[in-house]
Amino acid sequence: MFELKRLSKDAVPAALDRAERYRLLGEPVEAESICEDVLAVDPGNTRALIVRLLALTDQFPDGPALARARGMLGELPDGYSRAYYTGLIAERAAKAMMRRGGIAVPHAAYGLFRDALEAYDQACRLAPPENNEAVLRWNTCVRILRAHPELAPEAGDAQEMMLDAHVDD
Repeated sequence: MFELKRLSKDAVPAALDRAERYRLLGEPVEAESICEDVLAVDPGNTRALIVRLLALTDQFPDGPALARARGMLGELPDGYSRAYYTGLIAERAAKAMMRRGGIAVPHAAYGLFRDALEAYDQACRLAPPENNEAVLRWNTCVRILRAHPELAPEAGDAQEMMLDAHVDD
């Protein structure tokens, strides 16, 4: 079988630039592969972890990509990052589900958006004052829910109804 070649440590910054470019070009598998090469020589590289996680979310609704992205959350360096990217994973999974369509989508996508909102709310509490990324993502999710009233909780779910009231504030 073929063996992987090892990336030199000096090549890490350029490799990460290339991974981000591949993501933006719609080639998430290639971006993920580059990040794996970087993480093999620099296991704690936060930028590589984040670009890899984003490349995985670009591959949704692929079930294995969702599971792998969620599995990476513990590798992130701090509570804010874990909360923020938990929200991002849930938000992107909900959007992928909406694109795919199907009979179960309204309740399942709503549940994923709810999960995203809970994670973004936690990230808002952990973020430094100048970092409003989670606020912007929260607002996007709220606007999507408002624009798609078909996305709703299961009938009779009191906890979901309370969240709906909070989202409409």
